[in-house]
Amino acid sequence: MHIAVVIPAFNVAPFLQTAMLSVIGQTHTDWSMVVVDDGSTDNTAALTAEFPDARIRLIRQDNAGVSAARNRGIAAFLHEAPAAPDAFLFLDGDDWLAPAALGRLAASLEAAPWAAAACARYARVNLIGSSSPRLTSLPPGGCLLARLLTGNVFANGGHLLIRREAIEAAGRFRTDLSYGEDWEYWTRVAMLGEFVIDRSRQPVLFVRERPDGSYRSNASNAAAYRPALDAIFGNPAIIDRLGASHMACLRQAADAEVEWSVGREWIRRGNRRLGQSWLGRSFWRNPNPKRLALIGLSFLRSGPFRPYATPG
Repeated sequence: MHIAVVIPAFNVAPFLQTAMLSVIGQTHTDWSMVVVDDGSTDNTAALTAEFPDARIRLIRQDNAGVSAARNRGIAAFLHEAPAAPDAFLFLDGDDWLAPAALGRLAASLEAAPWAAAACARYARVNLIGSSSPRLTSLPPGGCLLARLLTGNVFANGGHLLIRREAIEAAGRFRTDLSYGEDWEYWTRVAMLGEFVIDRSRQPVLFVRERPDGSYRSNASNAAAYRPALDAIFGNPAIIDRLGASHMACLRQAADAEVEWSVGREWIRRGNRRLGQSWLGRSFWRNPNPKRLALIGLSFLRSGPFRPYATPG
């Protein structure tokens, strides 16, 4: 299986070498990589050009956002490469892959010809990668359309391997979305087939918790989620598939999920009172016994409410 790795890169030079080396060091060697320098003002382009591997290509463009960068990478593989790849993986320039990541995901996808994508666990680390990785739970699998409508279950595209046919059918990332654009895209992929899971406890992806990253910049702002939610729930194909009444119920659950995420983020940042008000709003919108129990942990700032790791 030939895998296309697309790395959108905007001013991530301090981390990009780690990301690229993690691909070069894969046990699965049948891959090609495109780094899309999205108008960086640092030495992202120069650093990429230093790699002599013929499987790596650098594309430079004016700053247009992560969706446009991913779309440029997709186009490079589908329309400019000698042969189209079998699958795509979207790796953020500040994250990195475990050595067997591509091999494990490829094996899962090859064993499930009906699936649109394969996924596996990821782990979170602090900014400089010095903290012990915090392993996340196993992602869900199967038909994920309804599940994805109530919330994004993936960190990003770095622990997803998407079949080329699904990429071609789903279309491109929406460039009018600046936050949640990947979440919206996964719902379109989920319309096309199931997600198969690699069930190993070992992560395939390591995600840096950057203070200036997109998630940290937007996660405490409920309004930041709104454009992606409107795009997802305004998709005519999804409405036709699930029906308007079911979509209305799912939208309520999605709004509750956003409120929960906002509350959790405020608590992790140290504002417990504000965070718990958002948690309460979420619970009353969509009562959930598990969430009720978790609210108790918010007083301790433990579990999902733990403070962010410091770089040191």
